Amino acid sequence: MARYLVIVESPAKVKTIKKFLGSNYVVMASNGHVRDLPKSQLGIDIEHDYEPKYITIRGKGEILASLRKEVKKADKVYLATDPDREGEAISWHLSQALKLDEKKTYRISFNEITKSAVKASLKNARDIDINLVDAQQARRVLDRIVGYKISPLLWAKVKRGLSAGRVQSVALRIIADREDEINAFIPEEFWTLEAELRAEGEKKPLRAKFYGKGNQKIVIRSREELDQILNDLEGAEYRVEEVRKGERLKKAPVPFTTSTLQQEASKALNFATSKTMRIAQQLYEGVDIKGNGTVGLITYLRTDSTRVSEEAEQNVRTYISGTYGKDFVAMETAAKVKEGRSIQDAHEAIRPTDVTRTPAAMKDSLTRDQFRLYQLIWKRFVASRMQPARYETTSVRISAGEYRFNVSASRIVFEGFRCVYTEADEEKEENNVLLNGLDQDTKLTKEQFDTSQHFTQPPAHYTEAALVKTLEELGIGRPSTYAPTITTIISRRYVAKENKNLYMTEIGEVVNNIMKQSFPSIVDVNFTANMEGLLDGVAEGKVRWKTIIENFYPDLSEAVKKAEEEQEKVKIEDEVTDVICEQCGRNMVIKYGPHGRFLACPGFPECRNTKPYLEKIGVPCPICGKDVVLRKTKKGRKYYGCENNPDCEFMSWQKPSVKKCPRCGSYMVERGNKLLCSDQKCGYVENTRNVKNI
Repeated sequence: MARYLVIVESPAKVKTIKKFLGSNYVVMASNGHVRDLPKSQLGIDIEHDYEPKYITIRGKGEILASLRKEVKKADKVYLATDPDREGEAISWHLSQALKLDEKKTYRISFNEITKSAVKASLKNARDIDINLVDAQQARRVLDRIVGYKISPLLWAKVKRGLSAGRVQSVALRIIADREDEINAFIPEEFWTLEAELRAEGEKKPLRAKFYGKGNQKIVIRSREELDQILNDLEGAEYRVEEVRKGERLKKAPVPFTTSTLQQEASKALNFATSKTMRIAQQLYEGVDIKGNGTVGLITYLRTDSTRVSEEAEQNVRTYISGTYGKDFVAMETAAKVKEGRSIQDAHEAIRPTDVTRTPAAMKDSLTRDQFRLYQLIWKRFVASRMQPARYETTSVRISAGEYRFNVSASRIVFEGFRCVYTEADEEKEENNVLLNGLDQDTKLTKEQFDTSQHFTQPPAHYTEAALVKTLEELGIGRPSTYAPTITTIISRRYVAKENKNLYMTEIGEVVNNIMKQSFPSIVDVNFTANMEGLLDGVAEGKVRWKTIIENFYPDLSEAVKKAEEEQEKVKIEDEVTDVICEQCGRNMVIKYGPHGRFLACPGFPECRNTKPYLEKIGVPCPICGKDVVLRKTKKGRKYYGCENNPDCEFMSWQKPSVKKCPRCGSYMVERGNKLLCSDQKCGYVENTRNVKNI
């Protein structure tokens, strides 16, 4: 009997794929990359046509040895790494490291880990696409050159441990530019005016917003302008000039791409981009489903396409028709979208592999986070093939002397896709109750005015979701690079993340300024986007990959030499604390290590005293009165404890508040926008959300 070897990247896929294939198939995992550029040197032969010097990754020797044994026994070898450029490169590296015979080596790829997809890939086996491999090689070599040439400069001019990257440096600049916008922003005053009106015989009042004069919109810039308008409105007659009814459609969203999934998971589930990708990877590779074994629940997670296969299209329409009714199924063209930018379109959109596996049916087999993400993906996909939501809109124009007020309202008449899915940041519909008897020339009586002062707001700080959206819009990076880029700039402490917002740190500002002064092209948004276009050209076989390196390296090398000579050293002082070193009496400073912040004596090397850094949260311990600090368990879970531990045993998983429970006197804890009494028997809850009327 013939014997076939299938090599995948992840051990998690082995279990899933094995059950789809016969006993004559052996499925093994490479555990990701097996070869890479060496860490100890540049690894690129500049003198000989920029040839990369690949070596076996440390720890992969045993894996390769096991694979070689199976290769000798196999009649055919199928390389089933991920269906993207990096996966293609891993397949090529495996063929080189294992010295595979081209005649019996085949490349297979599948967008979803299902029996039909895996079987179909075997029927459509192909050769390794060297163009895709070269595109990945070009990206890897470019990133290595930038990192290994500029990072030592940062070590010499600032401090060790810093790094520069082709994409991360641009992302850092985008955040820095936004901070500059915020700092330079000058707020402008404006006022809003609303009139509470009542029609004769009606109990409920009508709230109308000031518009201006006739068709000319007026923005009220000061209290004086407002007072003048209020003075002019004294004794004015309020009359309905026009009542216009109409219909508005809200189209269904398209299925998720990598970018939009990361954005929506951040907004709806509060997931970091790295967490979204980690959980999506688990859902893609396979989860143990009761009664079904290991099942891949979603399609491939790194994609910039919204395309859906014909089979999936037909299945979801059948499901919608049977579950919600034929009226809810979208027309043929309803789900199609125009792509306004260059996309690779190598894979389908992210969707469930089987739409009949509803989130409710899968819930018992998934962790809480897996369930929440799967539910988000499932709902979005189903909604994308449903009819638009339909609203009846009414706009009323009211005259008051020479001025005009408007009232707008809408009422949903057909839910369409909204019966399944609504986006996290969707604006709430106008909540204005319109009077049934309201028509042209209806006279209204003014009961009161509501005036509010406001100030224009600066642009919002970037969140991870907003940064991913901007990177995608500018064409910087690709689906596989968004999450690692953000993770890097946070872990390097170039930016700090607080309440979802990303803020520049002092060290981030220093690095960004050096990059802008010495390497303007590296941090130029257009240059980086054009480079992505060139890499796409390599993948399509239109551009030779080494030509990109040949054109890039000389200019970079010259810029590095110039910066080494001209760039001044920048000293960043350590943050001094009020904690006194018990060995020498100095104030200890905050240092950063592989596991985060710690306190160290500035007298090093004479004094080598260190201790854990405990972040105070500004709340006294409810038991002993000393400071409550943020701590972590051995598994990394955050909790709150007393700085006097172990003498004081106070501990809370939720952040304690300075406020005491008005009912029982116990301390209260924060949970979202609420304060809860820590004594569950009491059960007191207080809402802390501040609603601002604009």
